[in-house]
Amino acid sequence: MVSVDYKDEFLSFLVSEKGVSKNTLNAYSNDISCFELYILQAGIDILKADAKNIESFKNYLKDDGRAVSSVSRALSSVRSFYNYLLREGFVTSNPAKVVKNDKSGAKQIDVLTAEEIDLLIRQPSGNDEKSVRDRAILELLYATGLNVTELIELNLKDFNERLSFIKCANKERFIPLYPKAKKLLSSYLLNSRRFLVNDPEETALFVNINGERMTRQGLWKIIKHYATEAGIKKDISPRMLRHSFATHLLENGADVLQLKEILGHSDISTTNAYVNFVKQKMSDALISFHPRA
Repeated sequence: MVSVDYKDEFLSFLVSEKGVSKNTLNAYSNDISCFELYILQAGIDILKADAKNIESFKNYLKDDGRAVSSVSRALSSVRSFYNYLLREGFVTSNPAKVVKNDKSGAKQIDVLTAEEIDLLIRQPSGNDEKSVRDRAILELLYATGLNVTELIELNLKDFNERLSFIKCANKERFIPLYPKAKKLLSSYLLNSRRFLVNDPEETALFVNINGERMTRQGLWKIIKHYATEAGIKKDISPRMLRHSFATHLLENGADVLQLKEILGHSDISTTNAYVNFVKQKMSDALISFHPRA
């Protein structure tokens, strides 16, 4: 069980002994609160967290769409937090010490092949409420390129069934759905969600088995479970589905400016990372398969 006292004592230490500014203190507080919530939802004792748990937290932040600098700052806060716990004798080592920050600059892009995407989406094959929901979630992630936060924050009103699009509140953008994605989402509403929801006032589009808005942790577990069922060996994550969406669109001739709008990027340089990735794939393929290479 996570104790809020650890964080409070750490923040008091930063003020009394380090003399940090108010803004810096707020940044530490926000980062540690986020970490505590993640650890709590994972059912882990904060004093028993290991390097794998910290690495998982790092990946969670990346999947949530955080910038490299933001993720690095959060990891720095967690390292400082565990240094304090180590100093006070609450832990015997700092599990965050061995977790490295990602380098700024080149965007790390890991993708699934089209065959792997198809295999993943076909895993929830039953007609029960959970399978119907999970098929719709997996298809929608690949159909729209939404990140974790955007997907779980969707509300019923954000799905326009008649015009076949999803409205994403982040930067107010509209993403069209291809027929199969629309069909699975409509099926979920008809054959799954209405049986899962207990409160008729619930606005969330995707709900868990308790009828409440799905959490980030819950979405992660769904994707990891079906990746295992499909025998996919890659370290799959929601971020990988977003990367696959963008990469496959570019490989099939999509316009980079249109892709920028769909993904909700503020800067075209962020989208160009996918362009460069596709170009590198083509270059690698030429070298690998050309008979005179």
